[in-house]
Amino acid sequence: MGAQVSKQIEKRKTIRTEKKILSDLKSSGEDFPGSDFHPSDRKNWMSELNPDKILINQIVWPGTHDSATNKIGIPLVTRPFAQCQTLSIYEQLVMGTRVLDIRVQEDRRVCHGILLSYSVDVVVNDVKRFLSETHSEIIILEIRTEFGHEDPPEFDKYLEGELGEFLIPQDDRVFGKTISQLLPKRIICVWKPRKSPKPKAGSPLWSAGYLKDNWINTDLPSTKFDSNMKFLIQQTTVSSRKFFYRVENTVTPVPDNPILCVKPVTGRIHGYARLFISQCFSKGHADKLQIFSTDFIEEDFIDACVGITQARIEGKA
Repeated sequence: MGAQVSKQIEKRKTIRTEKKILSDLKSSGEDFPGSDFHPSDRKNWMSELNPDKILINQIVWPGTHDSATNKIGIPLVTRPFAQCQTLSIYEQLVMGTRVLDIRVQEDRRVCHGILLSYSVDVVVNDVKRFLSETHSEIIILEIRTEFGHEDPPEFDKYLEGELGEFLIPQDDRVFGKTISQLLPKRIICVWKPRKSPKPKAGSPLWSAGYLKDNWINTDLPSTKFDSNMKFLIQQTTVSSRKFFYRVENTVTPVPDNPILCVKPVTGRIHGYARLFISQCFSKGHADKLQIFSTDFIEEDFIDACVGITQARIEGKA
C-alpha cells in the first residue's frame, strides 16, 4: 500500500513538472502566420476561403478524437470515463470540425472500448444534414472497428448506400486538386475494418493507409507534446504526401493513475494547441502539419487550423 502511495506521489510530481514545461514554453509566444485570422462563418469556412483556390493538401484539417462520444455510456456514472466530446456530430461540423473519428462495433453502434452510444445511423444523418445546409465543405470521415470488437457485417455496402452520392473515390490525385474540382462530392470516407476486406484503389471508400498517425498512450502532457513533434518531423511535407497525417492534441487516462475521467486528464494539454502550431513554425516543420485533432473541440482550435490554411493559400506559410 505504501509503495503504491509513493508511486502516485511521484506521478503527481511528474505531471506538475511537465505542465510547467509547457507553461514556460508558452510564455515565449504562440504567434504563427494566420494566428490572428478568425473566419466570419465557421460553418462555411472552406467556402469563405475560396474553394477554387484551396488545394486539398494545403488544408490544416481541424478534427475531433472519438468524435461520437457525446452520449457514450451512462450519464454521471460511466460517461466521464469515455466521453471525449460534448457536442453532437452536427454541432461539431457547424463549429468547423472537418475530420471525424468514429468507432463502431458489430451491431453498428458507436463505442469507446466497452462503453456504447447510439447507432452509427445518428452520425450518418448528422453528416447528411450538415452537407444539405452547406455547399463547399469537404469532410474526412474516418470509421473504424473499435479494438476488441468485430466488424459490422457488410459495413462497406452500408456506407456506400447511405453516403454514395457524396463519396470522393480513393485516388492519389485528390491531394493535388482543389475543393472545387472535387465538388459535388464532399466526403473522403476512410473505412478501417479489422478483418473484412480493405477498400481498393478506385473504391468509393478509402483504405487505412490513407490516414496515419502515431498515437502514444500517456497522460503526461509534455511527453505527448514532444512525441507529437518528433513523429511530425519524420513526415514528408504535405505537398509531397499521398496520405493524410494526423496529430492529436490530447492525452489519455492510464490505469496507473487514480484520475481516470477523460476531461481533467486531457485538460493538461488542451490549451497548448496554438503553442504546438507555433513550435512547428519555429522548428521549420509547419509544412508537415495536416490533420490536427483534439478532445472537447472549441472555436479557438478551429480558428487556429483555419488560420494556417488561410496563410498557406496566401503564400504566407
